[in-house]
Amino acid sequence: WETCWFKVELSIPPAWAGREVHFVWESDGEGMVWRDAQPVQGLTKEGEKTSYILTRSLKESEPHSLTLYVELACNGLFGAGKGSMIAPPDPDRRVTLSKAELVVFNRDVYELLVDLEILLDMAQLLGEENQRSFQALYTANQMVNVCDVTDPSTFPAARDLAAAIFSQRNGESQHTIHAMGHCHIDSAWLWPYEETIRKCARSWVTVVHLMEHNPELTFACSQAGLTPVLWQAQQFEWVRSCYPGLYARIQHFVAKGQFIPVGGTWVEMDGNLPSGESMVRQFLQGQRFFQEQFGRICSEFWLPDTFGYSAQLPQLMRGCGIQRFLTQKLSWNLVNSFPHHTFFWEGIDGSQVLTHFPPGDSYGMHGRVEEMLKTVKNNKDKGRVNHSAFLFGFGDGGGGPTQKMLDRMKRMSDTDGLPRVQISTPDQLFSVLEKESSQLCTWVGELFLELHNGTYTTQAQIKKGNRECERILHDVEVLSSLAVAQDTAFQYPASQLQQLWRLLLLNQFHDVLPGSCIQLVVEDALQYYTEIRRAGAQLQEEAVQCLCRDLLQPEVGSTQSSLVLNTLSWERTEVISRPGPDGAETLALVTVPSMGYALVQEPFVPPQPVAVRKEEDGSITMENGIIAVCLDTMGRLTSLQLLDSGRSSVPDGCYANQFAIFDDVPLYWDAWDVMDYHLQTRKPVTTLLKPLEITLAGGLRGSVRFSLQVGKSSTLTQEIILDAMSPYLRFLTQVEWKEAHKFLKVEFPVQVRSTSATYEIQFGHLQRPTHWNTSWDWARFEVWAHKWLDLSEHGFGVALLNDCKYGASAHRNILSLSL
Repeated sequence: WETCWFKVELSIPPAWAGREVHFVWESDGEGMVWRDAQPVQGLTKEGEKTSYILTRSLKESEPHSLTLYVELACNGLFGAGKGSMIAPPDPDRRVTLSKAELVVFNRDVYELLVDLEILLDMAQLLGEENQRSFQALYTANQMVNVCDVTDPSTFPAARDLAAAIFSQRNGESQHTIHAMGHCHIDSAWLWPYEETIRKCARSWVTVVHLMEHNPELTFACSQAGLTPVLWQAQQFEWVRSCYPGLYARIQHFVAKGQFIPVGGTWVEMDGNLPSGESMVRQFLQGQRFFQEQFGRICSEFWLPDTFGYSAQLPQLMRGCGIQRFLTQKLSWNLVNSFPHHTFFWEGIDGSQVLTHFPPGDSYGMHGRVEEMLKTVKNNKDKGRVNHSAFLFGFGDGGGGPTQKMLDRMKRMSDTDGLPRVQISTPDQLFSVLEKESSQLCTWVGELFLELHNGTYTTQAQIKKGNRECERILHDVEVLSSLAVAQDTAFQYPASQLQQLWRLLLLNQFHDVLPGSCIQLVVEDALQYYTEIRRAGAQLQEEAVQCLCRDLLQPEVGSTQSSLVLNTLSWERTEVISRPGPDGAETLALVTVPSMGYALVQEPFVPPQPVAVRKEEDGSITMENGIIAVCLDTMGRLTSLQLLDSGRSSVPDGCYANQFAIFDDVPLYWDAWDVMDYHLQTRKPVTTLLKPLEITLAGGLRGSVRFSLQVGKSSTLTQEIILDAMSPYLRFLTQVEWKEAHKFLKVEFPVQVRSTSATYEIQFGHLQRPTHWNTSWDWARFEVWAHKWLDLSEHGFGVALLNDCKYGASAHRNILSLSL
């Protein structure tokens, strides 16, 4: 991502008067043309952007000599991977400039070639049973006969032949395709955040330049964007500060209605892993930004490229003023073909949103005949609706739409034998779909992507940072709100919190939180989490000082006490660790009211202390009057009893807390995928480094510890803790991970029978089958959950909780957490 600047001094020959003149630039790096200190054209070979139009008809009054600057980056459209797009960036990569020329562009020849391309595609693709394919073929043949390439005066006659075919109109029943310019740019992926700023500028300046000569062009900028209105707010913020001149041009086209805001969130976040509160903040920050900047909120949620969609999203959308949703990612399903392209999506509370998947199964079309025909043929809701979306343009820095794409579609606007094509807007599309919606089907529950299941687990530090920072910001807001309620002089840290939330929301982008990004991005993300932790701890301390100022001033001669705060909404009785008089950690059993605090002086004695006992065979039992557990020397649970029920949770002959390692060699998407066949490679982790030993012998807390070798060179150390009055067992696990293409899980077989397991999602829960009856069931061999998954039958159940993991599964009676 290093940058090289070229100074280009041009002198156009006077003999080129009246001609269209281009500056041609070809390289394997992304570039930008600057003129008069402003960006004017993005250059990306993969995006068919290899020239800058100097003049469309050279006039004597125009400057014939001028100076341009070209900014060239040492990376291609998809980063700088060595040998493969998703390989790590090559530190020795070089960029090559292969062409820099001043040329005359023959517009007449170009138009003839586009005519012939459309006709030949019609001839090849409409099929022998369709007379239009023969009409197109014979017309193209006549054009070749009429046209003398050495005599430009013959070109108009050839073009007239093509125009006659293109002007033959469709009937009223023909399907209408709503074409919208698009340029999806990932905020970080195979390039760092910083490079995205330049990608946005290159693409959006190209789009603006195209709009200046094509007033019909509309551009829906979802995420990647850069400009204000139609895309994700974060990228707009970047462009506004780095490219103010470009920003002003974009504002002009926003006002004209050509740049269209879609999205509604701060970034195109992952659709599964952010908490409910984080998702609300994505919409809050995004919608507030659009309201402040453009006087309107987004009415469409536009999330084309994330790895599945939570069943809670319809309710959150409706609550944020959005009733329409567009994506296409489920076309990537590896097992089952999703049955609809236009439908109502219903969330866990019954909220519904009108949902559309572009039937061409892409958000980067090129305006070809083949794509138009696929859009109609592939549409699974033909007969119910007669309109669909067509998103065209090169993404990820490719510059979006091209002139050739627009010229192709102009010829297909209403041509017999082809679907009707109109340049449209998201609002026009959804408005007509709403009018036709009476026969649409309803899909209830999550939109689960049958691919990329590994993203629930990849990059464990990012997953942990996200969960911890969500908790920190929650606690800061609770404590700061209580402080304001108690002391109006306390200054609520609104601006600091917004800054921290925006950092967290940025890291929830759909290639960062899932871990499907390069190391540079991971390093940036972890740095942002460190900043949130640091600043959050400081804000928390300030709120506590205000809230409990008097309690924090010990009186002379008073017994030492501890202030304990509870930021959750229920009363809690738990064992805590606190510094003793000599500085050593001591334990105390405390009860703290919901959203409140308590001063702990005299330790609270539990009705029944924890008893820990080592048996002759090396196994250890722990009991606290509520539950009793038995662990073997490898730390595996051989028994877990809820004493009041008299039931054991672990089936005879089975081990819970069993670590297992699997081969992880997906078909292609290494950081993204874990394939179902990995389940056939299961190997229990049984190499003991340090056998189970007692670390706390009971009373308020009993604990044991052991260590295992995992794979060839990794180690795992775990402490298992049972506290007084606690209805659950805790596992503190540390893994030094040095394996490649391996997958570590922990399994809990339980003596519970149920055909479905329950998983926590945003502000609710979801049930998924524990059997693999159908292909829809077994395609969910690895799913996501938030803080817990549960397997219950009437009157009894077992739940597995976690503080930083998302990948999970429940097959038959085995609960599994992916580590």
